[in-house]
Amino acid sequence: MKFKDYYAVLGVTHDADLEQIKKAYRKLARAHHPDVSKAADAESKFKEAAEAYATLKDPEKRAAYDALGQAPEGSDFSPPPHWRDQYKGGETSFDQMDLADLLASLGRRSSHANASSHSIQGSDFQDTVHITLTEALHGTSLRLKLMDKGVERELEVRIPAGVNQGKKIRLRGMGGKGVNGGVNGDFYLHVDLKQHALFKPVGNDLYFELALTPWEAVLGAEIEILTLEDSVLLTIPVGTRHGQKLRLKGRGLLAGQGVRGDLFAVVHMETPHAVSPDEFKLFQQLAMISKFNPRQVKSREKHHDTSDH
Repeated sequence: MKFKDYYAVLGVTHDADLEQIKKAYRKLARAHHPDVSKAADAESKFKEAAEAYATLKDPEKRAAYDALGQAPEGSDFSPPPHWRDQYKGGETSFDQMDLADLLASLGRRSSHANASSHSIQGSDFQDTVHITLTEALHGTSLRLKLMDKGVERELEVRIPAGVNQGKKIRLRGMGGKGVNGGVNGDFYLHVDLKQHALFKPVGNDLYFELALTPWEAVLGAEIEILTLEDSVLLTIPVGTRHGQKLRLKGRGLLAGQGVRGDLFAVVHMETPHAVSPDEFKLFQQLAMISKFNPRQVKSREKHHDTSDH
């Protein structure tokens, strides 16, 4: 059996806490991922970092690894007798084992139990998936990669329709492989919604800013707007105000059992930066005959009425 210095692999000290270990692994995984690095040894360094992380992030495995003591990197070694009694039930044949396999197959600490007969449940894994609002609405399939005991596995997973920000999806049995007949672990996916150019999700509702001209707000209008699926006509009521919310029912994200949230257009009044001479005269006429003065209004509504469409 060859000794591997997992702390040196990750570049952390022996008293590093879990957060420092995670940070070091993520940095190495990004640097040496075969899809990113073109170096000849990128894949081997990537697997080496994953193997070290799999041991040091697990309190039981880390304790067993630390109990082995230190040896020169790559040197032949065998676990001392006291370690065999405490962690491997007195097992003495380690010649054909790899260090990662040894630590992965640890049984309960018992001087009477044989590790080969003890089943161990596979490790649970977790990852974050980044999906679009349209994928959240309709569902999607993703192909993901994960490292299990230094071996890369590729999974095709289905993201169901109706997930929202922060949703946790449990994929039973798709985590780490069990040992000696132990059940496989689970794979947990945390959903993160990608930023949309137009819509902002709030729960199952969607919001976007709708720019209106002063005359559209005063006179009312029919405006074509986009939704996640198509374009629709939105009726702008006469006398619409800046900041008012106009609602389109059932045009948001799925809220469960076929029910959908709403789409809200938040009115943003826009005035022209430049006008023609004729337009300027019309604005002058309006200023002369209009009695409206917003500065004379003593109180303003803090919450605007919502119009349904």
